[in-house]
Amino acid sequence: MNYEKFLELMSEGGFFYPSFEIYRGKAEVGGFYDYGPLGVELKRNIIEKWRRVFIYPYQDFIVEIETPIIMPKIVFEASGHLEHFTDAIVECTRCGRKYRADHLIEEELGKRGISIKTEGLGLDELNGLIRKYGIKCPVCGGELGEVKAFNLLFQTTIGPYSENIGYLRPETAQGMFVSFPKVFNLMGRKLPLGIAQVGKVGRNEISPRQGLIRLREFTQMEIEFFFDPENPRCPYLDELDVKLRIVPEKDVAAGIKEPREFRPREAVESGVVPNEWMAFFMGLATIYMNELGIPLDHQYFLAKLPQERAHYAAASFDQMVYSERFGWVEVSGHAYRTDYDLSRHMKYSGYDLTVERRLSTPKEVVEVRVYPNPQRIRDAFASEAPRVMQAISKADPRWLVNELNSKGVVVVDGYSITRDMVFIKEEKRKVFVERFIPHDVEPSFGVDRIIYVTLEHAYTEIDGKPVLRLPPDIAPIKVAVLPIIKKDEYVSIGKRIFREFSRAGVKAVYDDDGTIGSRYARYDALGVPFAVTIDDKTPIDNTVTIRDRDTKAQVRVSINNVVAIIIDAVLRKLTINEIARSMGLQLISRG
Repeated sequence: MNYEKFLELMSEGGFFYPSFEIYRGKAEVGGFYDYGPLGVELKRNIIEKWRRVFIYPYQDFIVEIETPIIMPKIVFEASGHLEHFTDAIVECTRCGRKYRADHLIEEELGKRGISIKTEGLGLDELNGLIRKYGIKCPVCGGELGEVKAFNLLFQTTIGPYSENIGYLRPETAQGMFVSFPKVFNLMGRKLPLGIAQVGKVGRNEISPRQGLIRLREFTQMEIEFFFDPENPRCPYLDELDVKLRIVPEKDVAAGIKEPREFRPREAVESGVVPNEWMAFFMGLATIYMNELGIPLDHQYFLAKLPQERAHYAAASFDQMVYSERFGWVEVSGHAYRTDYDLSRHMKYSGYDLTVERRLSTPKEVVEVRVYPNPQRIRDAFASEAPRVMQAISKADPRWLVNELNSKGVVVVDGYSITRDMVFIKEEKRKVFVERFIPHDVEPSFGVDRIIYVTLEHAYTEIDGKPVLRLPPDIAPIKVAVLPIIKKDEYVSIGKRIFREFSRAGVKAVYDDDGTIGSRYARYDALGVPFAVTIDDKTPIDNTVTIRDRDTKAQVRVSINNVVAIIIDAVLRKLTINEIARSMGLQLISRG
């Protein structure tokens, strides 16, 4: 692939280009990209296709919500991001340039023919590699300082008070965890339950490069899927006609890089994937990427070793897609987060996030009950006493008792409660239901990376001319309406057809400027799958030709049918040859 020519098409065609271009040289800020008119349409279509694969067929138990992109500090204390969401940074002691230490080490040693995997290494280990191999600043040759942890959260303040700290979310996930009890109630208090969200996130990357592959602001599509760990069965698993290409955890540990193929159920039964729902979403992810134009042999799942996983994950797989420019690129992550997030938010908020499981056989349990001590609370809080007692009654008693036993004091809704302010009793009773914290699997997709690999796989050159072979359902423009020459009668018909497409909700373009061959080439390069041509026969018999971008085949159809045919072709991803066969029409030419 001619990468420079590809990037020129992306920029000049209006797909994507670096942000703040008019300030180049005055404000060099990497990791931000704009989407032009075609990029916005492509992005919208790729997101909508994700909904068609992951949400709409399962909308009885997967729903979409939208939550704020800025959240208070306590949310990220609970999630562990304040403690764990860091990268290693190193600074040149001479010129002051800062680098992401693990990337710098791999790049500099790679130049020497030394291959070292740095993922999962600690700060001391990274420091050791820099000193062992004498790695210097690649710009000025200066000595590098000590490797330090750099938190990737963008910090802000909420309102006018500096102590009211907030953060730009680094993932959409936490909004879904915090909203779980509300959505669970809205959906009839039933499991399994999937909560989906599409939205912007921010990560203050140390030195983002690689265009859309690594950004400081990007879009995610995520599902937090909650289920009963004692009933993890997925009834849809065997419906997936797909094989998962996986490098299992034990192969990763042994240095084996070649993926193995598994049916989704086989991957679970062999212990490669921990549960059925995780395998199900990995299967959907494979199908989704394939329908975006990524061949099956250009994608696989890479298991993450324990030291490489995020702090919340008991198991994790990266979905990798091959890029001619960047090698294997992660486009989605599939994590088994167990009950980590809900447990943490329950601890930090004091809100009960457990759900009920009905027992087939009742059992006797010992329950802890916590009752306010009214007299002691009135002595301590005076007029605030009723609010304090109400807060205690709403708090999870197990959490409250654990906090009191371990710390001697617990903060509930802003009130500091000590052991003498409550009565704690143990009561035996027979129960027909029990409470538990749901487990969660998370399929998480990076939209911008998916856009890049989709465009790269669609890009080709024919006789030196670029062509974007985008699948019709995600192509930004579905059809170009082209009078063969700029003649009043042809123009009038062409504009009428264009308006009919527009009224039908089909993204179309009208163009009567230049030779018909140059216009075909122009829209082939922009990924437009079909062209409707008005020629000398059109005014006579009320017919037009439809041209296929990829095969160059053409078929003549009635103007009255052209909009319906294009809609059908886009929805069913048909070629002109298939349209002709289904309608009993004759292909008339190629060009």
